[in-house]
Amino acid sequence: MKLFIGGAFQGKKKAAMERTGLSETDFLDGESCTKEELLKGKAVTHFHSCIRRILREEGEEAADAFAEELFRENPGLILVSTELGYGIVPMDPFDRLYREKVGRILCRAAEQADEVCRVVAGLPVCIKGEKA
Repeated sequence: MKLFIGGAFQGKKKAAMERTGLSETDFLDGESCTKEELLKGKAVTHFHSCIRRILREEGEEAADAFAEELFRENPGLILVSTELGYGIVPMDPFDRLYREKVGRILCRAAEQADEVCRVVAGLPVCIKGEKA
């Protein structure tokens, strides 16, 4: 697994394509793809949105369980996700839970990933892996 994280609109997907050789069509969109597609896919962008959908529709335990299943069943997946832990803490309880859940799931992804890159201003900074 390879994980690309960073702020919104920082060039994460472009960095993932350049570092992995994947094309635009290889990426699923976490905002709309199914769990089944993710379990078989090559790469996903907006992974944080996928977590939000599962959390809202199925609950906290389902989000954790799916993340574990995904990491186990599709270990070669390229994950692209926006970091959510910066800025003002949301007032809405669901939004706080969502932000925390994304952070914790991404920590587990980073533990299992072969490579983790944080993308800032379009520049990938590898923090885990052979080029770190």
